Amino acid sequence: MIKIATLDDVRPGKMFRTSHNNHAYLLANIEGEIYAMDNTCSHEDASLYNGALKGHCVECPLHGSLFDFRNGKPDGNPATVPVKTYPVTIKDGEIYIEI
Repeated sequence: MIKIATLDDVRPGKMFRTSHNNHAYLLANIEGEIYAMDNTCSHEDASLYNGALKGHCVECPLHGSLFDFRNGKPDGNPATVPVKTYPVTIKDGEIYIEI
């Protein structure tokens, strides 16, 4: 488990991009719940952080596929491969993920 951010970094209704050991992660605060996934679209090497948060999904800025923060599954073409998601633990205002 690694510390990836703080609760102050991930504002309600917003996304936060961070990295650890040269791997990019995307966090989101959706209705008070913190979610974590890889920041790179599984279809092309686009940063999902540059996309739009839509409900429990992030929309890829390149081709519009939606990825669900709860399970990483894509909704809508052209993406067909899920994005990896990570279990989140919050302790004393700090966000940890299991990698």
